[in-house]
Amino acid sequence: MHPGNWFDLGGRVALVTGAGKGLGRTIARALARAGADIVAVSRTPADLAELEAEIAALGRRSLSILADVGDETQVQRMVAEALAGLGRIDVLVNNAGIEGVAPALAIDAADWDRVMAVNLRGPMLCCKHVGPHMIERSSGKVINVASVLASEAQRKMGPYAASKAALVQYTRVVALEWLPFGIQVNALCPGYFVTPMNRDFLESDEGARFLARLPAKRAGRAEELEGAAVFLASDATSYVTGTTLYVDGGHSLR
Repeated sequence: MHPGNWFDLGGRVALVTGAGKGLGRTIARALARAGADIVAVSRTPADLAELEAEIAALGRRSLSILADVGDETQVQRMVAEALAGLGRIDVLVNNAGIEGVAPALAIDAADWDRVMAVNLRGPMLCCKHVGPHMIERSSGKVINVASVLASEAQRKMGPYAASKAALVQYTRVVALEWLPFGIQVNALCPGYFVTPMNRDFLESDEGARFLARLPAKRAGRAEELEGAAVFLASDATSYVTGTTLYVDGGHSLR
């Protein structure tokens, strides 16, 4: 492809889980602006309706699907509906995630399992059921949204950090397995961006003190993640697989 077209996603379909709010919504809009049609997956109908209107305003097609990515039956239905509705899946963004906060001595086993079901089991199931379609076509991009906490330690974040660290290593394994099929699988590790999941903390006095200790002295703005998402979804990364891209304002340099 000519370098001038490297970041053009026209004619492609991107499936984004956890697309209704936060970073998933940011990524879905960014891919749509780059030309992709969007399969938006969430558990919240109202969020999907708002995103669908935003994507339509960008002149792109969209398909909204309600699904819990931790449930294999729902993931199978999700993939079938996506293929029936838009015909293909060129880009899979495994973004759906939940927070898990507890000190090591107080972790509830059921809460631990719930975090792992969404943050780790979910991407595994999506890869398992989207993968055959990509392999059949010898083409595809997978973006697993992990976190700076995949490599950085923070008190009381054991369940969340463990799930994201495991997701990075899972990314590397799948990248190696799918390399012969022309599929690139990479991890995107955001630092602290203000989202509905962490807004209360980051806007608190404690959150302000935490941000002041980061190299960038602030949280990321949503638009500062968009370029990285488009890059990983585009032809510019045809020779990039199994890597981890940090967008964290230098947090991982500490």
